Amino acid sequence: MTAEPIEHGLSTAFRRVDADGDGKLDLMGFTMILEELGLSWARHETQDRFETADTDRDGLISFAEFQVLIETNGWSRHL
Repeated sequence: MTAEPIEHGLSTAFRRVDADGDGKLDLMGFTMILEELGLSWARHETQDRFETADTDRDGLISFAEFQVLIETNGWSRHL
């Protein structure tokens, strides 16, 4: 899959999980999208990844933060 379809797929999944449409996910939404994408870990590992991705420390993950996390860890190769 090329970068464009992966980005579109991530964006679509992100919007589907972003129930209130604010463009951000809390830890529960983050966990849900990871599971939807077939990427899931133990609770503490998911929490650690969430905190790593939340670069502005607002307690939420924006799509940009989520996309950087997926790309920098090479997880997009598995999608």
